[in-house]
This record gives sequence, C-alpha cells and structure tokens, in this order.
Amino acid sequence: MLEIKLIAANEFQRVRKTGMDAHDKLRLLADMCCANTLATVKRAGSGHLGSSLSSLDIVTWLYYAGMNTVDLGFDHPDRDIYFSSKGHDAPAYYAVLYSLGIMPKDLFINLRRLGGTHGHPDVGLPGIETNSGSLGMGISKARGMALAKKMRGAGGEVFVMTGDGELQEGQIWESLQTTVHQSVNNITTIVDMNKIQSDKPVGEIMDLGDLEKKFETFGWHVARGNGHDFAELERVFAEFREVTDKPKVLIADTIKGKGVSFMEGPVALKAGKGLYPWHSGAPDDESFEAGYAEIIARINEQFDAFGLGQLNTEVIEKREKNRTRLKDRAEKVVTAYGQALLELGREREDIVVMDADLSADCGLRPFEHAFPDRFIENGIAEQDMVSTAGGLALHGCLPIVNSFGVFLASRSNEQIYNNATENTKIIYVCHYAGLIPAGPGKSHQSLRDISLFGALPDCIILEPGNEIETRQALEWCVKEAEQSCMIRLVIGPSPRVIPVAEDNRFIFGRGNVLNEGAEAVLFSYGPVMLNEALTAAERLKEQGFSLKIVNMPWLNKIDIDWLEETVGVSDTVFVMDDHAGYGGLGDALLNAFMLSDSLRGKQLVKFSVEGHPACGTPPEVLAYHGLCGEKLAARILHAMKERPDQLLEAAS
Repeated sequence: MLEIKLIAANEFQRVRKTGMDAHDKLRLLADMCCANTLATVKRAGSGHLGSSLSSLDIVTWLYYAGMNTVDLGFDHPDRDIYFSSKGHDAPAYYAVLYSLGIMPKDLFINLRRLGGTHGHPDVGLPGIETNSGSLGMGISKARGMALAKKMRGAGGEVFVMTGDGELQEGQIWESLQTTVHQSVNNITTIVDMNKIQSDKPVGEIMDLGDLEKKFETFGWHVARGNGHDFAELERVFAEFREVTDKPKVLIADTIKGKGVSFMEGPVALKAGKGLYPWHSGAPDDESFEAGYAEIIARINEQFDAFGLGQLNTEVIEKREKNRTRLKDRAEKVVTAYGQALLELGREREDIVVMDADLSADCGLRPFEHAFPDRFIENGIAEQDMVSTAGGLALHGCLPIVNSFGVFLASRSNEQIYNNATENTKIIYVCHYAGLIPAGPGKSHQSLRDISLFGALPDCIILEPGNEIETRQALEWCVKEAEQSCMIRLVIGPSPRVIPVAEDNRFIFGRGNVLNEGAEAVLFSYGPVMLNEALTAAERLKEQGFSLKIVNMPWLNKIDIDWLEETVGVSDTVFVMDDHAGYGGLGDALLNAFMLSDSLRGKQLVKFSVEGHPACGTPPEVLAYHGLCGEKLAARILHAMKERPDQLLEAAS
C-alpha cells in the first residue's frame, strides 16, 4: 500500500522557534517544504516538480527572511509583494504558504482538485497575488503593482520570479525597457536559471546568450548568484536594498529538481538521454517513495543534529501501488497526429513543422527526428513563430504550426490575422484544446480558440474524435484544403475509444452518427465530449428515451443538406461544445438552422462551458459545468419537459 504523508504546519512552527543558525533553519524549512511539495504533486497525479524544486529555496528565503509580508500582513500597504510569473512552481509556492499558516491544510493537500489549489497560481487562493501560468506577463504586472505603490505613497518592494525559458517571450523585453524608462525602481526580478525547459536544455531550444549584459543594457542593476545558497541570497538582496535608482534583477543559478537526487537537472538529463523526465506529471510509485525517503532522511538528520526529536508526519492518502491508469490503456489523438505528420512529411517536402517548446506534448518528436531540417523549434515565443510561418507560406512552404491552443489562438491572434490577409495556406494545430485536463487551471484551458479562428475569413476549423479521424483531418487539411485550417486536439487519453460509424467517410461539412435515436439529436465533437454524450445516451436509454448522437468534427463549416437529413423529424436538437458559449459549434449550427426552411422552427439547445473554467479532476470539473454524462442526461430530459409537445411518459 502506498502512503502519502504530510508534514503538518505545527512542525514548521516548532522549527521556527528553535535557536539554530538562520541559514541552517532555512535549509531545514526548505527541505520540509520540498517533502510536502512532492507529496501534494503525487496525490494530485500531476504537477511540475522540476520547476517547483528549482525555485523553492528562493521562495523560502523571501518569505522567511527577505520580505516583510508575513510580519505586516497581506493587507498592509507597505508590505512586500512576491509572485511567480512562470507559474509552474505553484506546488512549491503553496508549500511555503502552508508552512507559514497562510494556506489552510484542506486547500493545500487538494492540489488540482475542485475546491483545492489550482495547478497554476490563482488570486482566489490565500496569499496569491495574481494569476499566472501564461508566460511573459509577470514583469509588466509587477510594474503595475509597483506603480500603484508609488502613486499611493506606499512602501515595499515587488518581487517577481520568471523562468529562464520564459525570457524567450517578447513581452519580457518590452517590460524591461518600459520599467527603466518609467523609473519604476521598486521592482526586483528573479530569474530562475535552472537551464532546462520542458524537457531540453534552454541552450538547445533558444540560447539566451549573455543575460547579465542584456539586462545591464536595458538599464537594470544586475547580480548573479547561487539560488540554493542562503548566504549568497542574503548578500545579494542586501546589496539590492541599497539600490534605489534602478530596478534590480537576480539571475539565480538553480538546479531543476533540486532536492531529489535523481530529479536534479544534470543527473536527470543523463538518465533521460538528453531529455528531462520530471518537468510535468507525477512520479511513479517507486520514484515517489525513493524521492520522499531521501528528503525525509535529510530532514531527520537535521532534526537529530539540532535536538528536535521525532519528525511528525500524517498520512493524507493511502492507495494501492501501481494501480492501472487510464492513460495506459486508452488511445491518444496526439499520438495518431504525430504518426500522420511523419507519414505526410515523407510525401510532401514542402511541409515545415513548427513548435513552441512543446514537441513531446504535441506529438512532434517523430517528425523532429526524421526531418530536422524541416522542423523549426521557436522556443516560448508564439507570436514570432506565427509570423515566421507567414513568411514561409509566402515562399511556397506549408507550415504546420503547433502549440497549446490557449496560447496559439489568443497570444498570436493578430499575427494569425495578418497571415490570413495574405491568402496563404497555413495549418494551425491547437493542442490541449477544451476543458480537460483541468488540473493546470484556467491559464491552460483553451475555450476561446474556435471563436478566435472562426472570425477569420475562410479558415476551416476541425476537431477529430478519435485516432482514425485525426489522421483523416490532417490529411484533408494538407491535401484537399485550399485555405488555412485549424485543428483542435485534446492532450490527454480518450476516456473511451470513440467508435467509428460503419459507413464512416470524412466528407467536408458532414459528421457521422455514433448512436441512433428517434426523440432528439445531440451534436458534439472531440473525445472528451463525445464520451459524455454517449454516456448520456446510455443513461437516457435506461429511462426509455432515445437520443441520437452525432459526431461533428467540422466546427464552422456545415453541409446544410446533410444537416437536414441528420436532424430529420426531431423537433429538439442539442449541441455540446468543449468551448465557451459564444463562437463554438452551437453558434455554427444556429446559423445553419437560420438558412434552412425545414430547420428554422426547431428548438436548438446549447450546452457549453459557462463562466471561467473550474480547476480539478476531469469528473469533478465536467460535473461542475453540468457536462458529465449523468448531468447531461438530466438537462436533456428537463429541456424536453419544457416543451409541451415533447412530454414523454418515460421522462416523467
């Protein structure tokens, strides 16, 4: 049986009251936070351990020794402010807040669960100053906070941490020069220089060059030091307190995965044959137990050395070891996409694949290895990548641009529009589409991309529901489409393998029926929502209600003749979007209904993600938004009851 244990907040209080050397005390507190970080990520089943552990010592020093925040309180106008721009280090950030009693236990232990802490910082949580996770914004937001302090005559410094890979975002460099020009000198930026991005060294993705000279050229006061050495941190921040005429930046040399020997950057890269394996996700049971035991042994050694007695921990979860996980048995559309991309690359020498430091997540590695000359790694710089794609397209290439949908669709929207005005063909692939997985929180859930791409003239938007349809969609976009296309792909494993209709043909503007039914029709798309739609149909069948389920991969182009035939005599049509309520398939169907004499009088009921998306496990979040199969079935019956002509004995 696997036991996940927590070091309780009162143990941190006990350590804080001891008279040991200040730096020894900080080392012990940081190790205790390290253990709790590992435990909460393991319990959540996902998180970013590497980035959390590289920054943990710095955050520990700031809250315990470098800032006045805890003493003054979070409501005091003169308090110091700290936040992380990179956001991946949220589990460690939460661990420090918990250790100080700022974040309650019930929140802290429920990382990435509904009602718990979010995968990336969120202002709804105690001690969190701003939302982050969408990279590049931190220094700009810190400048706004610092300006507000100056306008109000308030004291206190604003500390903001960035990742080193994050420095590839263009907004960072805009914010550096503006901060100096506006004489906003109550800002300290800390660069977590762990030298590894998602799974490769920063120098391989996009070499940052001489950072010290770059920051100095922009007019910042620069220091460099060991981000794990508390004496060094004390020295640097004492120096910074004497600098009042410039904003300050510490380039902190850190180790990704610090504190767990086999997760530490150089060791992990060697074991991973050049790829860092601990950036995201939770460790397997054996790795967790080994890592946790290593940290606890170090803590116990310090407890013994300083006469603190026994370290008390409490079990917060027990589970069977090595339990089978969904991802081990279900298909992933991104895997099919990567294979199809490789095959098309062999056929078409004009294909150029572009990536924003997400090659593994986006299934691009097979193409990257097979055709390195036609694979362009752009780093964390989506706007630059999209405009580069525009230039490639103008000169005869077919760029296939990849990133997470929430970043590609919105951050690069103006660049995408500019490309569209040139009437070239580019294929944009928005990975991590939709509501699920919801653990990372709203910064990563892509629920606006259909509407953003849908506003472009002639752009065709698709989302496949299974591996077969994924290959068909990509092949259609490459071989048949004359204009730009956007493909949405979910990142996780499918909850079930979505069936393929016997007469399945991938025809422009047409979907296919997955489940026959006579009393109403439900349109949806993608593995996540189609699974819930089929579940709803199964529940409704038990109650005597017959629901037709239609998989509609074409999200903004609909063959009206096919639509009329598919809807048939049903008077009520439902549509479920893995998207916000505006601009999705529901609106496309509404427009199509208005163009059809036979459909115009029918009832169309839209289900979508209302409000900001929730953070939690897939079942929690789907239920929260009323989109799980059970709640969907109930909503459909309720809607049918609202129509006098549709009352059914089975539904009463």
